[in-house]
Amino acid sequence: MATETVTRASEETCPVYATAEVICAKWTILVIRDLAAGRSRFCELERSLAGISPRTLSLRLRALEEEGIVARDTYPEVPPRVEYSLTTKGEALLPLIDDMRSYGREWLPDRCAGTAPAVAA
Repeated sequence: MATETVTRASEETCPVYATAEVICAKWTILVIRDLAAGRSRFCELERSLAGISPRTLSLRLRALEEEGIVARDTYPEVPPRVEYSLTTKGEALLPLIDDMRSYGREWLPDRCAGTAPAVAA
């Protein structure tokens, strides 16, 4: 029992564990990937992420905003316009996404046909 407590405590101080806690929820890394192309509105993200529910997208955007990875900008228009973009902290994740893209192309080619080109940070 004591070993489990020590292991759990060391996991919680591990940078890999901490990063995984933030970006490994389903859809999160794909939201970041799509925002790498620039500002997007909710409906644009929903269209680009085929299969994501509006509720899940809303939860992921809110969590990323709370972490300081995504910025939410509201414009005083009628109807109101809201756009999402990556912050500097979010842009720091782009090399990780490019590494994942490279890994997929090299090691998972059957699943990665027709993937988009890398996004420059």
